[in-house]
Amino acid sequence: METTRRSHLKSLAHRGTIQGVTISTSSSPTSQAKDLCHYFGGVRYGLAPAERWRRAQPLPASFSYGSDEEPGRCDGGAGLCPQPGFLNITPENPDAWNEDCFQCNVWTPIGKEPEGGWPVFVFLHGGWLQFGTPNAFNAAALIGEAGFNCVVVMPAYRVNLFGFLYSAELEEDAATVGETVGNHGFWDQRLGLEWTKENIRLFGGNPETITISGYSAGANSVFHQLAYDLRQPDKNSLIRQACIWSNSPAVQPKQPTETQTQFNQLLTALDIPLTLPNSEKLNRLRSIPAKTLLDKARAIPLHQFRPTTDTSFISTSLFTTLDTGAFAHCLLARNVRIIIGECRDERFLYSTWFPPTENTISALRTRLVADYPEHIVDAVIALYYPDGRLPTHCENWDQDAWGRIYADMQVHQMQRGLVYALTENEGGVDASALLFRYRIEWRAKCVEAALPVEWGVTHSSDYPVWFFGNGWSFEEREKGVAMEGFVGPLRRFVCGEKEFGWGTSGARGVRTLKGDGRVEIVDDEHWEEGVRVWKVLRDADGMGSIQIHRSEHRL
Repeated sequence: METTRRSHLKSLAHRGTIQGVTISTSSSPTSQAKDLCHYFGGVRYGLAPAERWRRAQPLPASFSYGSDEEPGRCDGGAGLCPQPGFLNITPENPDAWNEDCFQCNVWTPIGKEPEGGWPVFVFLHGGWLQFGTPNAFNAAALIGEAGFNCVVVMPAYRVNLFGFLYSAELEEDAATVGETVGNHGFWDQRLGLEWTKENIRLFGGNPETITISGYSAGANSVFHQLAYDLRQPDKNSLIRQACIWSNSPAVQPKQPTETQTQFNQLLTALDIPLTLPNSEKLNRLRSIPAKTLLDKARAIPLHQFRPTTDTSFISTSLFTTLDTGAFAHCLLARNVRIIIGECRDERFLYSTWFPPTENTISALRTRLVADYPEHIVDAVIALYYPDGRLPTHCENWDQDAWGRIYADMQVHQMQRGLVYALTENEGGVDASALLFRYRIEWRAKCVEAALPVEWGVTHSSDYPVWFFGNGWSFEEREKGVAMEGFVGPLRRFVCGEKEFGWGTSGARGVRTLKGDGRVEIVDDEHWEEGVRVWKVLRDADGMGSIQIHRSEHRL
C-alpha cells in the first residue's frame, strides 16, 4: 500500500507540543486519498542513565517535548540500541545506534476519541532479546483500514548485553546508587508501560484499558511483565489483557551464579583481567565502544544475553507459582485475559539464529547452554535424544535438529506447558476461561520478499496477519482472511468485549487459520507431547534449583 505523510502538530497539554505526521493512502485515478492515522515516532518515555548498566529514569513532572513555536520532532522513529544484524530484518548499522533508546512510537486513530478515550495496545518487539526495533512495525493500515480504533504504543528497549548483562560486579555497582541490577531491558519496558499509564490520555487513550502484546522475545517479555505486574498492589497494576505471540516462558531464568560465568567470559574476550578491582572492570567495560563489545560478545561460548533471576524483577519462585496455581489464581482475581499461540513452522527461522558450530550433538548442547541453564539442557537432550543419535526425521544436528528443538523450547511445547500449568496445576486453579489459543497455518504472498517460500509458515511470517500487512502490499482477498481470522476478533478483544468471537473453549481448543484461509476450531493434537516435555523440564528445574542453592551455600 502506497502512503504519504504530512506534518501534524499535537498539543500534549503540560508536556508541550510535538510534531508528528498524518499517514494517508496515495490518491489514484480510481480513488481519493484517505487519512489512515496519526503517527508520532521517537516519543521519549524515559531519561537515559548517566552510565551503561544503570536504570533509565522516569520523565520529571516538568519535562516538555517542545513548544508551539518549536515543537518536539516526533516524525521519525525510536532510538536503536546497539545490536547485531539478522537476515534482512535489522541490518547492522553502527551509524544508527544510540544507547539512549528510551523512546516509543505512538499511533492514534483519526478524529476525536470516544468518551473515556480509545483502548490502548502496547506492543513489544521481538529479536531473541538480542536485537530488534519498534521501527520495523507499521500500524497504519491496521488502524485506518481494519478499524482498529486503539492507541498503539511500541517502546524501544535495551537488548543483548546492554539490556541483560548480570554479574556480582554490576550488583555491587548498582547498590552504590540504590538500584536493582540486571534485566535492564525489562525495566525499560516497565518504564514504557508506566509512561503509557501516566501520559496516554494526552494522545486520546484510556489508561485503564492497557493490553500488552509482544511477538517472539517480545512475547516472552509480556509474560515477565505480566508476572511482575501481578505481584504489584492493585493500585500499581497496569496490565488488563495480554497477547503472547510465538513464544513462551520455558524455565526459571538463570541464577546470578550462572550468569557470572558469562560476564567473566566477556571480560576475558576483552582482555580485562579478572583480578582487577570491580570498579576498574566496570570502568573499562563502560569505556569500550558498542561495536567492540558486540563483536567480542558474539564470539564467547555464552553469547546469548538472557534474563536473570534477580529477585527483584524476576522472583525466585516464579515457576513455582505456575506449579502451585498461585499464578493462575492472580490472573483470575484480576480477570486478565490472554491470547496465546504459534505458527505451524516456527523452526525454519529459529534454525538460522546462531546455529551450532558443528554437526554434532555436543555442539547442539553447547548452543542450548547459551540460552538455558545446564541442568535444563541436559534434561531436554536426554528426553529428545535418549540414545545420543540423530532422529530419523532430522537431516542434521546443526540446522534441522537445532531448529526443531529450539522452536519447541521457545514456542511449541512450552506454550502447551504454560497453558497446562494455568489449568491443571497442583492447586486445582483453572484459568482456562481466560485463555484463548491460536495456530496460524496460512501466510500472505508479501512475506516472500523477506522469507523463503520453502520455510512455510515460519516464525515472523504472520506479521502481516497481526498488523494488516505491516506496511507491505496486501491483496484484497488476504485482507479478508486476516480480518476474519484474527484482526476482527483481536480488535474486539482489545476493546474489552466479553464475547469477541474467538470460538475456543477449554485448554485444548485452538483457533486455527488453515492454509486455504479458512478458520477452524480444532483440538490440539500435540497437547500430550507438550505436557510431557513441560513436566520433564519442571522436574529438572526443581532438582537444578536444589543443586544451585547447595552450591551457593558452599560459597
